Amino acid sequence: MNVMLLTGSHPRHLYVASQLAKSGFLQALVVEEREALVPSPPANILQQDKENFIRHFADREASELRFFGDGQYAELASIPTLRVKPEELNGQGVVDWIHQYKPDAVISYGVHILRQSVLDVLPDTAWNIHGGLSPWYRGNITLFWPFYFLKPNWAGMTIHQLTSRLDGGDIIHHAVPELERGDGIHDVACKAVMQAAQDLVHILDLKMNGKEMTPVPQKSSGKLFTSADWHPQHLRLIYNTFNNDIVDKYLDGELPQHEPPLVKAF
Repeated sequence: MNVMLLTGSHPRHLYVASQLAKSGFLQALVVEEREALVPSPPANILQQDKENFIRHFADREASELRFFGDGQYAELASIPTLRVKPEELNGQGVVDWIHQYKPDAVISYGVHILRQSVLDVLPDTAWNIHGGLSPWYRGNITLFWPFYFLKPNWAGMTIHQLTSRLDGGDIIHHAVPELERGDGIHDVACKAVMQAAQDLVHILDLKMNGKEMTPVPQKSSGKLFTSADWHPQHLRLIYNTFNNDIVDKYLDGELPQHEPPLVKAF
């Protein structure tokens, strides 16, 4: 099975590409250049919030480097790659790239919304990897909100059918990492990406060997989070109240133990 991956340029995105390449599935890549991994804090916020903001994104960078390295994966050196800017993602160049390679499956992860011009040329097997458990955490920053709501066991990834509805396609599989003592918010996010990549390779292998996938419709609209929902002040709960030890509190039984009703492909 030949797979084309449309993905972002951050190390976590290229890690997924590397795992597909190692498995022999990856035929070609489209890499969208994404924003800087460490943004500057907004002006006119309290010193406490500025310090939390700097800590949060510095810790994210450190976690991603620890789990994924710098994104320079040898497995990708021989993979044909089309690099695009965000405004080119839905352009003719990407459409032509898909026509050129005629992949059996297209998977997107970490790119902006794909418009109909691209969706129309995708093969029947077209999936998205969403960094969040749909339908409960759809949209943006969806590996943060489970921690804010003190539900770290709801931090995971969703593999779903790729449609024009944002994170709303029928679900193939939910991937969740094992929580371990000492895990911070970014450790769990990185482990979720690694689990999703591992599960994706297994699902593709099953599909190649004839297993039929039965996608599960999203019966609940859940919650669609936007970038405007998040503010630096939300970080006070993570760092000032809990000092980034929410996983430990969960494992100690001090937080609710409600488990998400996961969809599993295997």
